[in-house]
Amino acid sequence: MLLYKQKKNQAEKGKRFLISVTVLGSAGPIRFVVNEEELVAVVIDTALKSYAREGRLPILGSDLNNFVLYCPNAGTEVLSPWESIGSLGVRNFMLYKKPQTEKAIDDDEKSPAMTRKGSGSLRAWFNKSLNLKISSH
Repeated sequence: MLLYKQKKNQAEKGKRFLISVTVLGSAGPIRFVVNEEELVAVVIDTALKSYAREGRLPILGSDLNNFVLYCPNAGTEVLSPWESIGSLGVRNFMLYKKPQTEKAIDDDEKSPAMTRKGSGSLRAWFNKSLNLKISSH
């Protein structure tokens, strides 16, 4: 009888379901259970924490204000952080970093050589290591 009452109380909290959140550039989706009344902002925060805990790449950071959640099946609109995750009735989502602000773009324009040099050296290192692996076999 006691078990029945606990299950009844859990059902009153709201419907729970499994969602998949895919991060662009990551190996695969993050899956976790949410309550249908959870806010999108809470889901973004949970996804970022799970992503970091699993040590996934690329490193995203933890500020949920820098990210948006998008549902490819429900239209082209980004989900509002204040709406409930269950309002659309979908379970697959994409997590994107928000576009850079104008200030960040201005900073990039001031030092383009530094960013070009950094990405070029990484590319050179990758090509060199790839050539070593190919030529050693």
